[in-house]
Amino acid sequence: MIIQIPDLPDNMVGFRADREVTKEDFEIVKLQVSHLVEKTGKLNYMLVLDNSPADFTLGAWFQDALLGIQNITKWNRAAIISDSEVLKTFTDIFSKVMPGEFRAYKHTQYDEAVDWVSERSQDEGYNN
Repeated sequence: MIIQIPDLPDNMVGFRADREVTKEDFEIVKLQVSHLVEKTGKLNYMLVLDNSPADFTLGAWFQDALLGIQNITKWNRAAIISDSEVLKTFTDIFSKVMPGEFRAYKHTQYDEAVDWVSERSQDEGYNN
């Protein structure tokens, strides 16, 4: 399931994924992303993975891909929080082919990720 993370800065959206994630879970994501892009003109996005990428169904991966395509020109900053080295490598590669900046953070770096995604921190020395 995916739940929205409350009490984040107004210029970003964040979600927490836990257990199995289905395409239906992305309805809240799409709705909140649309609201943010309408309000700010850009997308600052954070996804905290408390599960494994294997817990995402094929439909969920498809919805995630659609989210990226539908907002491709609006991506500004995105952080994936996971302790998986595979996801860090994927995020590093993904950031080279997508507009905007994408970074991977460990769970212990949650506050740093929020500061960076919300643009409170430029974090130019990033080397995670």
